Amino acid sequence: MSNLLQDKVVCITGASRGIGRACAVESAKQGARGLVLHYLGDPETEAEVQSLRVYVETFSDAKAAVVSGDIANPETSTKIVDVGVKTFGRIDVLVSNAGICPFAEFLTMPHPIWERTRQVNLDGSFFVVQAVANQMKAQVPQGGSIIGVSSISALVGGEYQCHYTPTKAAILSLMQSCAVALGKYNIRANAVLPGTIATDINKEDLSDVVKRENMIKRTALGRLGVPDDIAGPVVFLGSDLAKYVTGASLLVDGGLFVNLQ
Repeated sequence: MSNLLQDKVVCITGASRGIGRACAVESAKQGARGLVLHYLGDPETEAEVQSLRVYVETFSDAKAAVVSGDIANPETSTKIVDVGVKTFGRIDVLVSNAGICPFAEFLTMPHPIWERTRQVNLDGSFFVVQAVANQMKAQVPQGGSIIGVSSISALVGGEYQCHYTPTKAAILSLMQSCAVALGKYNIRANAVLPGTIATDINKEDLSDVVKRENMIKRTALGRLGVPDDIAGPVVFLGSDLAKYVTGASLLVDGGLFVNLQ
């Protein structure tokens, strides 16, 4: 077990499964003393996040606090900070990860799908980044690391993602501007851009065998990503190894973006 996050308190939104869950497990392995695990609040995600809490507290010295709520509601972000501070006294790292991608055809897309995707992915990211940044500014010692989980979709298009890709591009832009706005408070802000990661968010899309195989063939490393592939770069950005890294975007895609042919 390494200690890249020794004694740090790490807050992760959308922590019950996928990338968020992997980031929580890796943070605990890397010595985090506290985890603030956010989840939506339905029975399924509650069971998942509670099992995650038990798991990390069993194999590591980390303690975990769980917080439920719709990230699109700004009150949820306030509650996340309140629980983190009440339980651990501070927040050192935020992983703004919660997001959705209900695949839909552009011309017939119902407006509520656009609205909900924007509310969760972009509005939710803004709310939690703002709330946690205020805490990082106020705490002693001041500062922290904010990591926005964007996507390769911030850089390229997708036929059934006309509502999703703009939100991920916006998260990348949000991190760049926050790096400028928050640097004077010793707060770093960076974006991670996952490629095609096999998670619940794209499970149905990747069930198309032909599409899945074509995606694998386009990836230089010859496989789809798994959530653990994102957790390592996230831990790096949260750690003091990245103490001079802010406003950066880290593409973690197995070579998908560069493989034109």
